[in-house]
Amino acid sequence: MITIKNWWINFSQQHPSVAKWIREGGLYFIVCNLITVFKYSLLQFLPAVFSSLPVVDFGWPGIPVTLFGETFQWNIIGYDAAHGGLPYFCAYMIAMFAGECLNFPIQRNFIFRSHRKVSYQILWYFMAFCVITCIVNSVNCIWVAVAGLFVRDFIYNIGTTILNGGVSMVIFFVVNKIIFPEGKSPCTTDCGADSAGCSPCR
Repeated sequence: MITIKNWWINFSQQHPSVAKWIREGGLYFIVCNLITVFKYSLLQFLPAVFSSLPVVDFGWPGIPVTLFGETFQWNIIGYDAAHGGLPYFCAYMIAMFAGECLNFPIQRNFIFRSHRKVSYQILWYFMAFCVITCIVNSVNCIWVAVAGLFVRDFIYNIGTTILNGGVSMVIFFVVNKIIFPEGKSPCTTDCGADSAGCSPCR
């Protein structure tokens, strides 16, 4: 173990940029998979929490599609009544949102070690979450409809969380590299937007 540690220290000193990518990428992969397990756990019981809600079509644009003899509505966001409707959508969104609320501080503080303006980072992270959710949901509504023909819900929920986690992992890594620059903001309290050579803090 000491030898590996020494090797890593030497490697980091000789190739700091590469070592940073390896450290961030490795930790990012581990954390994202743990968050995926957390989301899956939530999806196992949250649909029952919302079982009192009316099972109605809740989605957009609601285009009818037929695959493998199963007719369902294709939605960018939401699900039709036959495949969960409003209750499943509420459970799905809460599971995904809760996962990202946990993911954000870990990624920001522990993996990317960024201490820039948090409001700016939350805004961009939330916007990325909305875009990713629409992308994943547009695929997941197909997956839920088709997989439901062959397997039980706890099985296709695995696929749902893997799909969400996989797509989120790739896109969020790029987003995080942009919005989570390492270190503190170069701006100080003595540096204003109008000062020479200084731009506003972000």
